[in-house]
Amino acid sequence: MKRALALFALLALGVSVAQKPKVAIGTGSTGGVFFYYGTALADILNKEGAVEAQPVQTGGSYDNLLLLRDRTNPRANIYYCALSTSDSAYVAYTGEEPRFRQKPAKSARVLFYMYPSFIHIVTTEKTGIKVVQDLRGKRVSTGQPGSSSENLALLVLQAAGVSPDSFSKRERLPVAESAKALAEGTLDAFFWVGGVPTGSLVELSQTLARKGDRIYLVPIDPKSTTAQVALKRFPGLLDTYRVPKEVYGTRTDVPGLATGNIFVCPDTLPEEAAYAMMKAVFENLDTLRTAVASARYTSLEATARLYGKFPIPFHPGAERYLKEKGLIR
Repeated sequence: MKRALALFALLALGVSVAQKPKVAIGTGSTGGVFFYYGTALADILNKEGAVEAQPVQTGGSYDNLLLLRDRTNPRANIYYCALSTSDSAYVAYTGEEPRFRQKPAKSARVLFYMYPSFIHIVTTEKTGIKVVQDLRGKRVSTGQPGSSSENLALLVLQAAGVSPDSFSKRERLPVAESAKALAEGTLDAFFWVGGVPTGSLVELSQTLARKGDRIYLVPIDPKSTTAQVALKRFPGLLDTYRVPKEVYGTRTDVPGLATGNIFVCPDTLPEEAAYAMMKAVFENLDTLRTAVASARYTSLEATARLYGKFPIPFHPGAERYLKEKGLIR
């Protein structure tokens, strides 16, 4: 009886008995779309009161998935959600990725689809690099160690018959540092897997133009052996993609490959919280799209297309929201 009266008193005073879940959102390195998308996402979730959200700067997909797997603590009401490429989430969930072999990220659950990430192979016109095989003997960055960018870079190189050992120098830099090194002439090319446009590459294009050079994205013909080998490695997770010439100021549109990006949370995140997060995001899409250009691809329709076809299950809270909107049964 005393406990009930105390509870009533708290409610009368407007004190919340149950605290909102604390959600840490793993993003990516500065200069990449993950960083800006995750920050904008956290801002929306906080303003809408869905959860207490905090963006966390990381090395990208795998770091985010490790945090989801290892740092989520339901007893402390703390949940780590992850921005991730679909291929990274897949190999973490299945345990194919070495860091998840002993302990796969089986707790991961999909909330929604974000946008496609293009496998950028960035160089300048003055380097003379035209195809992937031209990277032999050059100074090349394959992306941060253990990142999705690096893993997909190595997949493309292997498919093209190019070994990183053939580079005159191999770097493993994040996108902003890679762009700076290319502009300064200490790097000949770099790989970056990210949304279109990526801010660091837009700035790089402008910097090169002032120096009388021009950005060049190495194309991958969808019909080439390189493309076919890569697509077979991740069926349904990699797709062909074309970057319009207006995006970075290239002379022509650039064909290549892209992976999808998804937002995943642990299965221990309460269903009500996941539902509230979905509601907050999709009722504020204009705000998200204004903050991040790549969010133009974020939609309930794109999310629904993944349902039942993606190897990782959807979170019950996301399923509930999609069912309410009539997009899934």
